[in-house]
Amino acid sequence: MGKRKILVVDDNEDICLTIKQYLELHDYMVELAYSSTEALKMINSDVDLIVLDIMMEGIDGMELCRMIRDRVDCPIVFVSAKTMEEDKVQALSIGGDDYITKPFSLKELKARIDSHLRREERIRSNERYLLSSKNITIDLLANEVFCKGMKLPFTKKEYEIVKLLMLNKNVVFSKERIFERVWGLDSESQLDTVTESIKNIRKKIKAVDPETSYIQTLYGLGYKWDVTDEKQ
Repeated sequence: MGKRKILVVDDNEDICLTIKQYLELHDYMVELAYSSTEALKMINSDVDLIVLDIMMEGIDGMELCRMIRDRVDCPIVFVSAKTMEEDKVQALSIGGDDYITKPFSLKELKARIDSHLRREERIRSNERYLLSSKNITIDLLANEVFCKGMKLPFTKKEYEIVKLLMLNKNVVFSKERIFERVWGLDSESQLDTVTESIKNIRKKIKAVDPETSYIQTLYGLGYKWDVTDEKQ
C-alpha cells in the first residue's frame, strides 16, 4: 500500500507546516490548504483523511464540512481552539469523525489519525468480501447468504448457484452450464437437480422477501440474476 494522503486545512501557516513535517516523518503524504476555498480545489477521492480547523476567515471549517460531506467519505478530524461541548457536538453532528482541542500534541494527533485510518481499512476489507443485490447479501468468507438480515438455510449447492448468478449479473446460464460449474462434469447427479435446486432457492428467499424477484427464467435458454429495480 502507498503512503496515505492527509489534507490539513488551517489558516495558521505555522501549525500547517508543523503538522506536515511531523506526519511526513511517519511516512504520511501531507498536502496543505490555508483556506476552505483552497481546500475545495484540492479535495478528491485520493484524500484519505482531512484535518480541519474550524475558525478560518471566509468559509469556516464547519461550513466546509457541510459542503463536502456528501461527496467525500474519508474521516474528518476537527482541530479547534473552541472547547465548549456544544461546539464538539455540532462538529460531530455535521459529519466530523473526531474533535481535538488546541493546543494539542502532535503525538496525539497522529494517534487519532492512525486509529481512524485503521478503522477505514477494516471497513473496506470487510466490504470486499460482501456481495449485495437488492435485499440479498452474500458473505463470501463465511459462505452464507442473508436476505433482509436473515440467514437463508441454503445447502452448499444452492449457495454456489446463488453466488454464481450474483457474480455474473445479466449473464444467462443454461442448466448444463450451471450443472458443470456447480456439480462438475464427473458428478453422478442428474441435470434436473439444477431445476429443483433453483425451485428451492426461490422458495427460501420468498419466505423472507415475497415481493422481490431474484432469479429470472429465460425459457429455452436458462437462468440469470434479475437486476430489475436494483439500486445502483
